Amino acid sequence: MTRKWQLYVILIIPVSWLIIFQYVPMLGIQLAFKDFYVMKGIWGSPWVGTKYFEQFFNSPSFYTVIRNTVLINVYTLAAGFIFPIALAVGLNELRSRWFKKMVQTVTYMPHFISTVVMVGLVMQALDPRVGIVNQVIGLFGGESIDFMGSPGYFRSVYVWSEVWQATGFSAIIYLAALSSVDPALNEAATIDGASVVQRIWHVDLPSIRPTIVILFILSLGNVMNIGFEKIFLMQNGLNASNSEVIATWVYKVGLQSSNFSFGTAIGFFNSVINFAILLVANSIARRASGSALW
Repeated sequence: MTRKWQLYVILIIPVSWLIIFQYVPMLGIQLAFKDFYVMKGIWGSPWVGTKYFEQFFNSPSFYTVIRNTVLINVYTLAAGFIFPIALAVGLNELRSRWFKKMVQTVTYMPHFISTVVMVGLVMQALDPRVGIVNQVIGLFGGESIDFMGSPGYFRSVYVWSEVWQATGFSAIIYLAALSSVDPALNEAATIDGASVVQRIWHVDLPSIRPTIVILFILSLGNVMNIGFEKIFLMQNGLNASNSEVIATWVYKVGLQSSNFSFGTAIGFFNSVINFAILLVANSIARRASGSALW
């Protein structure tokens, strides 16, 4: 241990960051069980038990925010999980290096667009008067559609813009996993007469199955989480029935209304559900495929 003291010194910074910014703030969870008063502080505020959890469960918005959160996340997972795998496998099969790099660059670029700019691009493209999508619809004789003002279109607009932005960057992990596949396996399959599709199905995909399973488990562990910024920027009074999720609702009732205890209770409930789903998904994956987080 003393011979490798330099490594322990290096670990001090990330471990300190983890403790200070990840574990210490967990003390604030007690707000969910207290009637918080700013003048009394967290420690001096009185305990109220599960009052705010019951308030959340009995709220008229409970079903709406839970439904929207789950549906949008499941939709995103179902629509977007397969595309990074397909892109990575396709890039791995390319033999032209310059074309491969060009495709990688083009598909990675959307990830680096800020959320505000991304939402602005989506709104401009879908504008009912000057948006390119409605102009194309008009060329075919269709009527203009107010995508952002129609609740029925909100989930699809959110999910497919998310898929477009995240697919290229998410494929990096699968490309890294594919780079570790033994070339001798593909060569042997080719000698045996296997086609490209057969090599992908019987060699490449089984080789990266542990990576696929682990990332899928992590995705399931976030099924109750949605990035606040994007959905808040896309939300308006017309599509609120399908766009109001836990994150935006916590912001409105917890921060805007200064009901910090209520907002903390909702966030705590959300985290517990995500953790439970993660445990169940990990257990099922370990039994079904032998690959899991632990």
